[in-house]
Amino acid sequence: MRKLCAKIVSKNLTSEQKDNRKDMCLYLLDRTQSDRNFLKNVITGDETWIFVYVLKKKDKVRNDTHLHHHVRKKAIMSKSKIKSMLICFSDSQGIVHTEFVPQGQTVNQFYYREILERLRKRAVRVQPSIANNWMLHHDNAFCHMAISVIEFLAKKSIHLVPQPPYSPDLSPCNFFCFQN
Repeated sequence: MRKLCAKIVSKNLTSEQKDNRKDMCLYLLDRTQSDRNFLKNVITGDETWIFVYVLKKKDKVRNDTHLHHHVRKKAIMSKSKIKSMLICFSDSQGIVHTEFVPQGQTVNQFYYREILERLRKRAVRVQPSIANNWMLHHDNAFCHMAISVIEFLAKKSIHLVPQPPYSPDLSPCNFFCFQN
């Protein structure tokens, strides 16, 4: 099995994790049924790796009966070893904020808090209708669930939408924004 497929393989969850996941899913289902604007107020974010593709030209020899040997150039794409991390936030209307992580920078709690501050300012400009009551949905990565990030969100009155454990089906960047 290749590493690419590891995201799709389901994890062996404990019964406690399964119950927690069920409770969170029922909560989210109930919330969407009781509040029609719930999903319109959610901004969701995730990180994804973006690979650089290089356009190369390949010689193609063609043998025609009417022409002598003819050489044409054919463009092909090849994946480079260069990759960048993109952090993307979107809502029901589309992409709200994107940032490329600088080369060599790790996404830790301090860097992620800076990104959230820029997201907060951008959400006010881009989505003024939900500027005061938007909610954030992100996965359970260590930098997302750090105490300093949780305190920052509470201080700025940004509510978190709970993420069930090991739920790759709720990862928007990997499956919806960038399909291939």
